Order: sequence, then C-alpha cells, then structure tokens
Amino acid sequence: MQHTPEAGKAPRKPTPAELEVVGLVPLLEPFYRGAVVRELMPAPLREAMETHGLTPRHGAVLPQLLAGQPLTVSEIARRLQVSLPTASDLVGGLSRAGIVERAEDPANRRRVLVSLAEEFRPPLETFIVRRTEPLLRALDGLSADERAGFLAGLTAWVREVQR
Repeated sequence: MQHTPEAGKAPRKPTPAELEVVGLVPLLEPFYRGAVVRELMPAPLREAMETHGLTPRHGAVLPQLLAGQPLTVSEIARRLQVSLPTASDLVGGLSRAGIVERAEDPANRRRVLVSLAEEFRPPLETFIVRRTEPLLRALDGLSADERAGFLAGLTAWVREVQR
C-alpha cells in the first residue's frame, strides 16, 4: 500500500529527529524476510502455510487465536483492521489448510466462531516465542511509560499504513 499525501497538501519533510527514526526502520527489514520467517517456523506450520499458498497476511490471524478464545470473523477483521470480506478470505484459507477450525456459535447460529486447530497450537506457540524474543528483550529494557509510548507509536503507524 503506497502512502499518498492528503489532497492539496505537499508531503511533509521529516525533521532530523524523525530521520533518526526513519533510518532505523530498514534495519528491521531482514527480520521480516521470508527466509528468516521460514527458518523460525516449525515444520508442521511451515508446510501447511507453503502447501496452501498462505501469506503473512494469513499468518497475522493466528496470534489473535492463540489465547484460546474463539473469535468471530468480525472480531478478527476489527483486530486486524481489515474489511470483513478480507478477514473471511483469510480465515477461509487457514481453514482449508486445517490450521483453524470454524464452528457455529451455539449462542447465535448465524455467527461462525474461529479457533486454532489444536494440532497447530504447539507449533504456533513455538513460532511466536521465537519471533517475539528480540521484541520482548527490547521491551524488558523500557520503562512502563516508554512501553506505552512505543505501543502508541506502533499503533499509529499501523493505522496510517493500513489507510
């Protein structure tokens, strides 16, 4: 998704302090390369993702389900800040791969609840631990206020990128 300036407004030039932040972003890119992600992913999860042509967008659904509480497709869409059809497509791909299960909500038969397939819980937990280790070490070195600022900044950035 390409960032476009607001109509009639020229893009804002970053300040020197902002350039310092902008300069750090490319240093994270290697951590998100496919080869690095595949290397950290346990074989059962990696094979299911690759066999079914699933993408990182599909993978973004999985941590939402790790807590064990089934979610509706609408809740997944809201959490990922994507449209309902997009969330439905993502869940459909994961369901075809057997990574998630869909079930009728006993409280409301029109709703579908999505949960992580139990056989994929251990590999996903292992993957999440491996992927989050550097971030958790970094967060350990921050005060509560710094963590709150970090979260606020990342949330705002995600919102802007997804617009």
